[in-house]
Amino acid sequence: MKNDSASLLLNRQRSSGLLAVDALNQYYGGSHTLRGITLSLEQGKVTTLLGRNGVGKTTFLKCLMGLLPVASGKVLLSGQDITKLPAYKRAALGMAYVPQGREIFPRLTVEENIQMGLANGKASRGVPEYVFEMFPVLRDMLRRRGGDLSGGQQQQLAIARALTMRPKLLILDEPTEGIQPSIIKDIERAIRKLAASGEMAILLVEQYYDFAQSLADHYAVMARGEIIKAGPGSEMQAENVRSLVAI
Repeated sequence: MKNDSASLLLNRQRSSGLLAVDALNQYYGGSHTLRGITLSLEQGKVTTLLGRNGVGKTTFLKCLMGLLPVASGKVLLSGQDITKLPAYKRAALGMAYVPQGREIFPRLTVEENIQMGLANGKASRGVPEYVFEMFPVLRDMLRRRGGDLSGGQQQQLAIARALTMRPKLLILDEPTEGIQPSIIKDIERAIRKLAASGEMAILLVEQYYDFAQSLADHYAVMARGEIIKAGPGSEMQAENVRSLVAI
């Protein structure tokens, strides 16, 4: 069941979908890196994108954010075609991206890192209070440099910076990578709370299967640059999704 399942999922969600990706193709040199990707993300729902290393997950996210060009296909945000928009315009429209590796500014303080999220024009509204409610450790570390934080604290900081944008869509690339279990639980609770608020759609790219399954309202599995299986998160165990992503 390759793109057929993803197409059915897109059709079911199109009426309520915040983001719709239709038949997206991308090439790197002579390699066909993304092959007809079709996916839809719903407001207030978590969609988990799983797959082994090197199948194109991060490439797909960079195409969504306008960091890489696409050869064909469409990306629609709230019905608006954003396929050719640059990354800064997508951010201004409400797309927030937490990349793999976090990419915080190590020489800036925690406060300065968080304030970078206000660069999309929402500075007058300030940092949302719920950012510190979700990650209270950051409030106690506002004056510390980002590079002095632990890996887990840096991940919380990267998510907090994205949330300061008040996004419609939050994209998380491998948020549990290299993170201690206690902070993974904190991040899981934060994602669950954000989805329950109904204020944004969340796309979670993850290799940690149990974490992904616990949060998934919908799931999709990538292999060799295409979606090979997709469906409701409640069906992941029955569909033996774990076997498709096991290394």
